[in-house]
Amino acid sequence: MSTSKKRGILEAATRSFGTFGYKATTMSQIAKQANVGKGTIYTFFKNKEELFDEIINNLILDMKNVAENSICDSDSFITKVHKGIEAIMEFQTEHDLTIKLLQEQREIGTIAVHDAIKRLNSAVIQYLKRKIEEAIDRNEIVQCDAEITAVVLYRLYTTLTIEWSRDHEPLDKQRITELFNFYILNGLSK
Repeated sequence: MSTSKKRGILEAATRSFGTFGYKATTMSQIAKQANVGKGTIYTFFKNKEELFDEIINNLILDMKNVAENSICDSDSFITKVHKGIEAIMEFQTEHDLTIKLLQEQREIGTIAVHDAIKRLNSAVIQYLKRKIEEAIDRNEIVQCDAEITAVVLYRLYTTLTIEWSRDHEPLDKQRITELFNFYILNGLSK
């Protein structure tokens, strides 16, 4: 079977999951959108879970590419982290699939979706961890636990961008950058 058929199935499935969510998407819907027989899907994927898993893997690769394309080698560590997280967050808030998955997780709590969101978050943290380790190796930042630091950086950014705006006026990018630098670079000490 051709890779173009597989690509068409993946694109159709991504659209379907992004429109209807994981739970409401059927293999018949995907086949119809991909313009293939349902059996053709099963030549590439043994079930809906395997198809969804490959889509999440592709989504993770896309997120990493977006982050990498947003930074420059000459950027400081904190600028790289800030630009990378910002690019990933923008990607997630503009991508139909991630929007629908977050909605389904909140409203239905589908286990497969919960696991997918967990994988996406884990991928972001692992990406940040690698950037932190590289900065430590280049002597840009002090020695630290890279994984804990990655979690703190990611959680701070998501708190400033998502959590804060639930009960307050959303912060603009410049203010988020200022606060991010304040808490990470300067700290609260006098």
